[in-house]
Amino acid sequence: MHCASSHRINLCDCGLSAKPKIDIIAVVKDPKRAILCLATIGHKYKGEYNIPLHYGFNKRGDVEVNLHRYEENHPEIELNLLFRDYLRKTPEACNEYMDLKNRLLKDSASFEKNNSAFTGYTLGKGTFIRKTLKEAGFNRLRFLRCTDVIEWDAAKYYRQTYFFDRVTIADPYTWTFNHPNHAHFILYQGAEIIGYAHVPLWPENRAALRIIVVELAKRNQELGGQFLLLIEKWLKVQGYKSIHIESSPEALQFYKKHDYVAMPFCDPDGYEGHPNDVAIGKIL
Repeated sequence: MHCASSHRINLCDCGLSAKPKIDIIAVVKDPKRAILCLATIGHKYKGEYNIPLHYGFNKRGDVEVNLHRYEENHPEIELNLLFRDYLRKTPEACNEYMDLKNRLLKDSASFEKNNSAFTGYTLGKGTFIRKTLKEAGFNRLRFLRCTDVIEWDAAKYYRQTYFFDRVTIADPYTWTFNHPNHAHFILYQGAEIIGYAHVPLWPENRAALRIIVVELAKRNQELGGQFLLLIEKWLKVQGYKSIHIESSPEALQFYKKHDYVAMPFCDPDGYEGHPNDVAIGKIL
């Protein structure tokens, strides 16, 4: 499986209470190859959850293990180790995290899932984790599927501010937030949300890019291009063969710079784009 290295994420040695499970990060050259191999030794594949290009497994028994496999240089590797090390050396943060977890465990809503793959317990830790990563100096670029309230609020803000306010209407497509054929991504720089993208997943291994936007203050730093490449990589790993865009004339040069060419859009849902938009695409 070309394993490069692995790290056990252990917070108990800083006095933090935790579940009786071992979390391990394994860094590999080709994480997808691990799925069948690990199944033969009792590890169940659990998928990405909200982290693109994350391969999660668990093994239950006398010793319960959560195994997280990432390709080399995936930002989640550094993020997890930095978070762990910061709590180990900062007792106040460790105690704050422990108090938060204990409060969440006393709340019955923490054990419920409301239109999410995660319980309230997991989602309730998001704000603390973002704050801790900022204090720890984490500054890598990463993208996630929208998950908690802050991320969904950011998605709504970007959609309304940069797109639907221009035509003075309320966003008519919020129904896609809970639709399995629509992926909504948030772009982080460190702990700060700086961008958003909406990717409809079409039949016949095609996908579209309806919206991609980076915060105005963060533009002209190649961040939009990096965001686009991350989305393309994720789609390719998922088995999609092409990505399609109806580009405004103003954005056309951006896409041409990233090798997009004239290509029919052919929306299977039948939505009509703006008459000035240009149909382009890319073979993945």
